[in-house]
Amino acid sequence: MKAHLVVAIIAASAVPAYATDQVANIDNSSAITCSGHVEAYYGELAVDDGIGRAEAKSHGGDIRANCNFHQRWNAQGDLFVDAVSPPAMSAIKNYGAAVHVYWRDPSTFAAGGFARIERFDEVGPFDDNPRYSFGLEGQAYLDRVTLYGQAYTGRQSFGATALDMDFWGVRGMARYFATDNLRFEGEVGYRDMGNSFGRLNTVTYGAEVAYRFENTPVSLFGRYQFDHMTDDLGIELDTHKYAVGLRLSFGSRTLLEEDRHGATMDTPRMNNFMY
Repeated sequence: MKAHLVVAIIAASAVPAYATDQVANIDNSSAITCSGHVEAYYGELAVDDGIGRAEAKSHGGDIRANCNFHQRWNAQGDLFVDAVSPPAMSAIKNYGAAVHVYWRDPSTFAAGGFARIERFDEVGPFDDNPRYSFGLEGQAYLDRVTLYGQAYTGRQSFGATALDMDFWGVRGMARYFATDNLRFEGEVGYRDMGNSFGRLNTVTYGAEVAYRFENTPVSLFGRYQFDHMTDDLGIELDTHKYAVGLRLSFGSRTLLEEDRHGATMDTPRMNNFMY
């Protein structure tokens, strides 16, 4: 009996050191009850219509919090705002909230759904008219890689008139963790939006790198996003968004831990957020 006890103690003491080097050994019991982050960014938005190019300052941020309940079930809430400040004009704003409910095993996958509501300010007819969307989402965890897929549909209201627009879209994302605190991310997406008067299609490509300082809640990130829009008449519009930002996290120790246990879900953030 004593021999068995000694072996058990030695094995238990070896686990923490071994787990730091093995992603597969991330605690699957969802030890973090609640976690999340607050982040803000600043950058530039460039619009190219094939004839000329216009530029504006871009800024915004979000707050996300995730709590697990009933073992592996999770609920996450998001608040977000994006703004563009053209020269000599008032800032154009998009703000809203989202909620995600999903089941997650940190060693294999997560699957669930989300709902989102948003509004606009200084965007003409879009002001004070809500936009609703909902969809399905899932993540697959493959060692130091996270694959994220999302499909959604929704409606932009204009007072229940013929101008109301419906839309649908899909997103795919891959995150690679070179270390527990260095993340590289790539994204591709597609959205179709319109009404009986016409439709607009948007293809999105994005790239991001984030670094979290060891043993601190502070992360820095940089992001580039390209949106290519076309309509039924063949008119094309390209937008480029460059941004750098700061994130303060709570309830997690590393970016990888946040990804597998924390507020890791999100929703689409278009460069031209009206469409």
